[in-house]
Amino acid sequence: MTETFAVKLEEKCYLPDPRCKAAAWTPDYTRAYQEFMHDPEAFWDQVAHELDWFEPWDRVLEWNYPYAKWFVNGKLNITYNCLDRHVTSDRRDKPAVIWRGEGGEERRLTYDGLYREVMRCANALAGLGVGKGDRVCIYMPLVPEQIVAMLACARLGAVHSVVFGGFGAGALAMRINDAEAKVVITADVGYRRGKTIPLRDIVNEALTHAPCVEKTVVFRRGTPAVDLDPAREVDYADLVARAAPDCPAEVMDAEDPLFILYTSGSTGAPKGIVHTCGGYMVGTYYTSRHDFDIKESDILWCTADPGWITGHSYIVYGPLAVGTTVVIAEGTPDYPDPGAYWRLVQDLGVTIFYTAPTAIRMFMRHGDAWPAKYDLSTLRVLGSVGEPLNPEAFEWYYHRIGGGECPVVDTWWQTETGMHVVTTMIGEAMKPGFAGRAIPGAVVDVVDRTGKPVPPGTGGFLVIREPWPAMLRTVHGNDARYRTYWETIPGCYTAGDLAVKDEEGYIMILGRADDLIVVAGHNIGTAEVESALVSHDAVAEAAVIGKPDALKGNVIKAFVTLRVGANPGDALTDELARHVKKSLGPVAVPAEIEFMDRLPKTRSGKIMRRVLKARELGMDPGDISTLEE
Repeated sequence: MTETFAVKLEEKCYLPDPRCKAAAWTPDYTRAYQEFMHDPEAFWDQVAHELDWFEPWDRVLEWNYPYAKWFVNGKLNITYNCLDRHVTSDRRDKPAVIWRGEGGEERRLTYDGLYREVMRCANALAGLGVGKGDRVCIYMPLVPEQIVAMLACARLGAVHSVVFGGFGAGALAMRINDAEAKVVITADVGYRRGKTIPLRDIVNEALTHAPCVEKTVVFRRGTPAVDLDPAREVDYADLVARAAPDCPAEVMDAEDPLFILYTSGSTGAPKGIVHTCGGYMVGTYYTSRHDFDIKESDILWCTADPGWITGHSYIVYGPLAVGTTVVIAEGTPDYPDPGAYWRLVQDLGVTIFYTAPTAIRMFMRHGDAWPAKYDLSTLRVLGSVGEPLNPEAFEWYYHRIGGGECPVVDTWWQTETGMHVVTTMIGEAMKPGFAGRAIPGAVVDVVDRTGKPVPPGTGGFLVIREPWPAMLRTVHGNDARYRTYWETIPGCYTAGDLAVKDEEGYIMILGRADDLIVVAGHNIGTAEVESALVSHDAVAEAAVIGKPDALKGNVIKAFVTLRVGANPGDALTDELARHVKKSLGPVAVPAEIEFMDRLPKTRSGKIMRRVLKARELGMDPGDISTLEE
C-alpha cells in the first residue's frame, strides 16, 4: 500500500429541486448524521423497530474487535418481512416483481403471488431434505424463480449461495465445493444476446468435481423439454406443484447465517463472504428506503443480477422488505439495440433506475439519439453502482437521462459491506466525480497507513471506523482472511480503495489501492488517468496499467474504446496525449495508447486491468472465471 498523495479537486455542484429534499425520508442529512453520531445504537434500534421480529433483541450491538453481533438474541425471518407483513396489508395485490424476458415476454408476481410461490418452493426443498443451516447453490438465469429460490431457502433457514449464471463449470464447482452445497437449483437454459446458454450442461460438468451435491432441481424453459436424469435431477415445476401451500417461517437468530456470496475474484481467489439475518435485513431495508427515497408508488429497476451483492441487497431483500415493486430483465443494455433499457423504462413506467457506470458509458458511446426516442419522464431517481462514476458519465446521465431534474445517487459499497456506505442522499448537493458522504449509520474516513485522518484534498485509504449492521461476519472457511480487513490499518475496516475528501466531507473514490502506478516517483491513480481519457469526446471507455520501464520505474499504457464515429489512428493518439497532459500534467500522459473494440470485464461490469497487464507482460492472467467473454 502506498503513502498519501495530493489530489487536484475540481468541484462542480448541482442542487436538486428543493421539493426533493422536503419530501425525502431523510430531509436533513446533517441533522440525521448528528443524531446517528450522538447515539449510534439508538439510531439503529429505531430503524430495526420498523420491521417485524418474533422476539426482541437484548442488545443492539456487541463489539469484540474485530467481531460484531447485531441485535443480540433477536429472533426473525427475513422473508416474513419481505412477504408476510405485506400480504396482510394493502400491498397484498401490489406487484412485487415484474419480469421482462429477452424475447419480450412478461410476467408479474404480486406480493401474494410471490408469497405463495415461495412457500411451495420452500416445502419442495424441505422434501429434498433441505433444512436450517444446509447450503443450497442457486445457478439460474435472471427469472422470477431465481428470486423465489433465494427466498425459499431463507424461509427454511437454509444458507443460499447464488452463483451468477455466466460462470463456467470450473468456477461453479469451486463455489459449490467451498460452500459444501447439498442441492443445486438451476435451469436448463438461459438466454443472452439471442444465444442459448446451456446452464444444465454446465452444472452437470461441474458436478463431476462436486460430490457433496445430492440433488439438482432443474427449471425447464426450453421446448421440447429436456429429459432429466431420474437418479439425480428433479423438475422444478413438478416439485413445486406437488408441495404443500403453507410453510411457516423458520425462527432465525439475528446472527444466524443468511447467505454466502463469493466475490468476483478479480483481485485473487474468490472469497465466500458470509452475511447474517438480522443486521443485513436492517441495513438493506434502511438504505433502500432512505437512499433511493422509495415511495409507495415507485417502480425500482436495479439492472444487476441477484448473482451479485447488488442484486441480493437492492433487487431482493432491501426493496421487498420496504414493499416496493422491483423490475428484473433478462436482456442486456444494447440488445437487440441500444434503446433496450430506455424502451423498458418507458413501457413499465420505471421511477428509480439503478445501473453501473460501465453501462452508462456504453450508452454515451452510442450517442444521445437512442434515449431521446423514448419517454423517460417517469424517472425521478437515478442510481449508480459498481465503480467510480466519472464526472463526464455523471453529466451525461444527469442531463440526458434525468433531464437535469433527477437526483443522482452514486453509491459506494462492497460485497463485504452488504449495504450502501457512502452516497449523496436525496435532496443534497451533487458533485460530479464524488460518490458523496458517509450515510447516517456509517463512520467513514480517509486515512494514512497508520489510521490517521488525512487533510482535505489529500488522497489516502478509505476505511470504516465502526461496525455497521450489514457488515460481513467472516469469510466462509477462512476466518483469517476476514481478519485482514480489520488488521491492515489499525482499528479500521480497510476497503482496499483509495479516496480523497473535500472540505465538506464529500468523498471521491480514486480506485483500488493496488491500481496506483508509480511513474518517476509520482503516484498516479489509474482512475484519474482513465477519467481524463473518457472526458475526451471520442472516448467511450479507458483502462490504464503500469508497464515496467528501466528509466522511470513504470510508464503508463492506456487501452481505449471509442464512441461510434470516432476513428483510431496516430492523430487521435496525439490528441489524447495532449488532452491528458492538459488535464493532469505531463507525468500522467500515457506512453502508449492502444485502441480496442472492447475491454476485458467481469460479468458485473468491472474492467479487469490485471488481464490487460498480464497480456502486455506475457504473464499468466490467473483466475479469469469472472471474465465476460
